[in-house]
Amino acid sequence: MNNDYKMYPYPYFINAQIYNSDFSRPYTNQYLPFSDIAEDNCFFKLRDYGPEPFVVNIEDATKQNNTFRTALWTGCHLQLTLMSINVGEDIGLEIHPNLDQFIRIEEGQGIVKMGDKKDRLYFQEKVYDDFAFIIPAGKWHNLINTGNKPLKLYSIYAPPQHPRGTVHATKAIAEAAEGNHNH
Repeated sequence: MNNDYKMYPYPYFINAQIYNSDFSRPYTNQYLPFSDIAEDNCFFKLRDYGPEPFVVNIEDATKQNNTFRTALWTGCHLQLTLMSINVGEDIGLEIHPNLDQFIRIEEGQGIVKMGDKKDRLYFQEKVYDDFAFIIPAGKWHNLINTGNKPLKLYSIYAPPQHPRGTVHATKAIAEAAEGNHNH
């Protein structure tokens, strides 16, 4: 009998790739959770996997991250970072004159503000789970956590903003490392 509500007969089966058109080298990072398990065997290592090809469940990785900022993938023209903004904190008012930025909220809630001048942020919107927003190059912006739990998000910079392998455990560490170069 066919059950229309059961889409897959084996819900825990993983359909791993078995064909590699590049026979010159073995697979690397083909399925992240099995190839790079962290010490506790529950999560995968959050580190910079760029510039190699990369596949990840971005929602799981974002929710797993507890650092203010971790670069997950850095290439020549794009960078993916994970962020966790503590309750009542913000990213910090900043501007990126030569790059565009995409942010998606996976967990939590906040307010995003943008504008042409540091003291005139005319754009303001509430954001929460599953919301995304784009910050054009040259816009002052900030994201403030207005919720009661950490705001978990991922950010895509084009071109990259931070050095490959960047990990900032806290906002204070991030500010010290960046030396307020973009504020």
